[in-house]
Formats: sequence, structure tokens, C-alpha cells
Amino acid sequence: MDRNLALEFVRVTEAAAIAASSWIGKGERKAADQAAVDEMRSRFNFVDFSGTVVIGEGQKDEAPELYVGETLGTGNGLEIDIAVDPLECTDSVATGSPNAISVISTGPKGSLFHAPDMYMEKIACGPQAKGVIDLDLTPTENIIRVAKKLEKDVTQMVVIMLDRPRHADLVEEIRTVGARIRFISDGDVAGAIAPSLPDSGEDMLINIGASAEAVLAATAIKCLGGDFQARLWPKNVDQKNMLEDMGLDINKKLTLEDLASGKDLTFTATGVVDGPLLKGVRYTADYCITHSVVMRVKTGTIRFLETHHKLS
Repeated sequence: MDRNLALEFVRVTEAAAIAASSWIGKGERKAADQAAVDEMRSRFNFVDFSGTVVIGEGQKDEAPELYVGETLGTGNGLEIDIAVDPLECTDSVATGSPNAISVISTGPKGSLFHAPDMYMEKIACGPQAKGVIDLDLTPTENIIRVAKKLEKDVTQMVVIMLDRPRHADLVEEIRTVGARIRFISDGDVAGAIAPSLPDSGEDMLINIGASAEAVLAATAIKCLGGDFQARLWPKNVDQKNMLEDMGLDINKKLTLEDLASGKDLTFTATGVVDGPLLKGVRYTADYCITHSVVMRVKTGTIRFLETHHKLS
């Protein structure tokens, strides 16, 4: 993918992040999300490419914009698949809590896993422990294996996870083995990426989170050299039946290559509220300041951008 196109996408996430930032702390999660969606869609259609949303705001009858199957761009240029989350962590924006981003992943047709709308089991680690995590092992075994690879005592290990009641047994097991836990209220895209960042302070992610976020995170983790596995986690019989109808194996471990295949992939994100990956939107008297990251798997290039947008 052309590097200039990757940089065009950062203008899209910047615009969505700025739009959402107007709603920080105002208790209006739906309004914040809609502002990001509207701005992202509008900006996409100024970019010369032919894109199809494979992960978006929902199915066509559920989401008026950025729905799965929607076409974006001018129609000129490369044909690509797009995974988007205009505002990951809508609740964080509504409450002014940390860890909200606007994010896009792209790849050639068929390169991004068409994830059904449900939960997945997830495990992630950084480059130093690549190859040792395995969803078929217990959390205890995985923590011990990663700790050994990192040459750390298990008591020094930090596991990041969503703060959810469904993780009660997992929390008990991690505490029993002696590792530490960092809970996040929302946003396991940034949470999954964090162990691959040198100074994040997190060693692993272990939790159950949304499938869309798994695909978004996979492109970034692939570029950063980390490791990630996921497995579909249907929560009821209807979801199990849906997976059977789709021909998907609920027991299959999905690797980075399953979730985001090949190397012609990009990951772009802009911070809305401060988090482990990016700073949030800031305002001065004359400028709006955004912090973004653009990653290209093919070249291994990772660009962190600080942009000053002149206020009119």
C-alpha cells in the first residue's frame, strides 16, 4: 500500500478524534460516537481509494454509516478492506476516563478476518515473548512461560485486562499465581497493543473482549513484532448456531496471520483521551493538538505524529 495513502488515513482519524473530543466528560456516549462516525465517513470520501468496510459500526440495518459492506473513498485507486472503530471507548469519552482512540486498519481484499459480532478470548505479549503464548494452556501456564522468556519473576508480571464480571475466575487465577493486574474500563485495542510497546509497563493481555477489536489490534501487533491469539467465544446457543451457519470453527485458535494476513497492512490511530498508546486531544488558545500513530507492516515503519491544527 502506498505510504501516502497510509498518511491520508491519519487525517481521517485525526478528524474523528477531534469531533469526539468535544464530548469528553459530558455523559453523552452516543453523541460522542455519532460525532466521530460522521466526521470519519465524511473525511474518508475525500481520499482516492476504493474501500469496503469489513468491520464497522454494525450491519447495514443497524448502522446508518460505516456499516459492514459500505463502500468508502472516491472510487479511484486501490481496492482495500477496512476495519474501523471511529471511537473506541465511548464510555471513556462520556466520563472523561482514560484510553479512548479513533482507529483504522486496512489491507488488501480478503486480508482482514470478517469477525462476527461477538466476544473472543484473547492473549497478547510483546516481541521478547513471541512464540510462547498458547490459548490452549491455562492463564497460569502462559504467565509462567512469558515470565521465563522475559527473565522476570512471576510476581513482577503485569497483566492488562478489561474490568468485567465475566473475568472473575480469571482474576482469581492470576492473583493466585502471584502476577499483578492492571484493569481497564474499556478499550482492549490499546490494551492488546500495550505489551508490544517498550515502556508501557504491561507484559501481557489476557481477557475476553469484542471480536472487532481483535482484528484492529492484530495489524498493529504484527507490525510491532509481538504475538497474539484469539478464539471465538459465543455466549449463547444462538451465537453458536450462527457460527455453525457461517462455517466457522469455535475451537480454532486464530493467529495474527488468521486475523490480518500478509504484509500489506496499515494501522492508524489518533488519541481522544490519554491512554497507554497515545495522548488525547489537547487545546491551546490557537491550536488543537492531536497525537497519532501510523504503522505499516510491510516496511515495519512506525510513525508517531503530533499535529497542531489551527483553530479558526
